[in-house]
Amino acid sequence: MPAWFHYDTDYTLLASMRDSVRFAVEHTLVPYQKRLCCKSSFVTCGGRIMHWHDFGDLEGPGWAANAVGGAYEIHCYARHTTDPAMARKAVLLLDHVLEDGFVDHDSGFVTGYRHTKTDRLYLNYQRNNDWFCAGSMAKIGFQMLLFADCLGNDPRATRLLDLATKMAAWIHAKIRPLPNGWYPKRTTRFLEHYPKHPWAGNDPVFDCSGDGLFIVQLMTALTGRGLADYRDEIRRRIEAFTAMGGAFGSINHDTRDKHENVSYAVGFRVLREAARLLGDDKIRRFAYERCLGGLDQFKMREDRNGCATKGLLFMEKSWNTAYMWENAEAALAYVEAFEETGRTEFRDEAFAILQAISKHHHGPHGFLTEGVDWNNHVGRQHHYWRARYGDIKYTEPLLNNLHITEPTLHLVRLCPELEG
Repeated sequence: MPAWFHYDTDYTLLASMRDSVRFAVEHTLVPYQKRLCCKSSFVTCGGRIMHWHDFGDLEGPGWAANAVGGAYEIHCYARHTTDPAMARKAVLLLDHVLEDGFVDHDSGFVTGYRHTKTDRLYLNYQRNNDWFCAGSMAKIGFQMLLFADCLGNDPRATRLLDLATKMAAWIHAKIRPLPNGWYPKRTTRFLEHYPKHPWAGNDPVFDCSGDGLFIVQLMTALTGRGLADYRDEIRRRIEAFTAMGGAFGSINHDTRDKHENVSYAVGFRVLREAARLLGDDKIRRFAYERCLGGLDQFKMREDRNGCATKGLLFMEKSWNTAYMWENAEAALAYVEAFEETGRTEFRDEAFAILQAISKHHHGPHGFLTEGVDWNNHVGRQHHYWRARYGDIKYTEPLLNNLHITEPTLHLVRLCPELEG
């Protein structure tokens, strides 16, 4: 690990991942019809639903609810531990998305959220149909491709490939790029650009959000698998992205900073794959120098205000809490950089992030906080023990709690010695 990083802990990366998966599976998955769903997208360490929160009474494949991504990560963990019962639960969660109304099987369009009390579906987390994020939908399509890769001869794999292919075609045909050549963050249900922020006023990152990267990611993955050919579209959008110096505005839907840590991490992951597909070293250099290198501005090399922040990245200057799914995505970016280059400093950065995350489990069930509020941005009423600075006492079970699974498994595959 880096010389600057040290914790006195025997909590291994695999133990941290195990507890996160255990919490999600045992304390938030519940029956729905003949399948499984997550009972809430915002819960306490005991699995109690926070009805007051925007996510409290929502579940589904959208953004923070993350049912397809969560199911994929649970399935990956089940394969790693050879646990067929857990793998079956992951598939039942996937089936919930495929069979319970979220998916238009003709177009590939996915509606993101179900209200757990009314059973109504909504396009966005504000429980209305005024707007949706095409990038966030494309992320679901990419998650479908990843899950299909795991399912082998299971007929679901073919369905997932078909849906992801249709989704990309729908986005390509329906979502109009902006004058700067990049994708809009939000679009109305009538496919007009929606420049407003969900809370109030115009969104300053409407035309420069990293959310659009997920569209490029989906198209790159489909092209690489020979399921479509979006090379020209990919090149055009990356040219627009790089001409701006990178579209690093908030991917998260409730923030609006022009520089968000996870946008840099996703930017690296997407541009690296696109560079390989297109054989373009210029794109690859931009990915390493501007995107991965851009993560340095968010790193915390020390513990702050009595919180275990050493090794974590804060989210953005305007909202500087260190949230877990964004940190996990950064770890995944470093793991992929290490895999491609063999440079041990990338491995060490990934390890440092994941080890730092492991310090923030609470309670008896494996709960991982959604974030470390080291600067009291969200308020002490939302912290454990009402401390002025500290861990937030809620989490998004299939995202913030669970996303460490993918980078952890990837890292220990490359470095088996880290399993201990």
